[in-house]
Amino acid sequence: MAIEHCDADRGKTVIHSDHGTQFTSWAFTDRARQSGLVPSMGSVGDCYDNAMIEAFWSRMQVELLDSRRWRTRVELANAIFEYIEIFHNRRRRHSSLGMLTPIEFELRNTTSEAA
Repeated sequence: MAIEHCDADRGKTVIHSDHGTQFTSWAFTDRARQSGLVPSMGSVGDCYDNAMIEAFWSRMQVELLDSRRWRTRVELANAIFEYIEIFHNRRRRHSSLGMLTPIEFELRNTTSEAA
């Protein structure tokens, strides 16, 4: 989705992942680089490396996943998509982003770099 929906600055947009086999594969790295993304992985055993994504998963667990039982995987997948794309990225303000939403933060930083 990042490749399809974002106008990434070639060589400036970092895609960070863990050391899972799907992310360490040649195919993933090659696809990321061909798309202008810079693949990044943290060091093994670094507890600070994934702090922001762990905080995200924790909030999603409390705000969405623990809120009800899901009848089907499709229903859950749709709820997760809506949580991330509608709520988290467009409405939820983040202290680490100066109390902006991720979309607002990205727009401000993209606009200020272009000026």
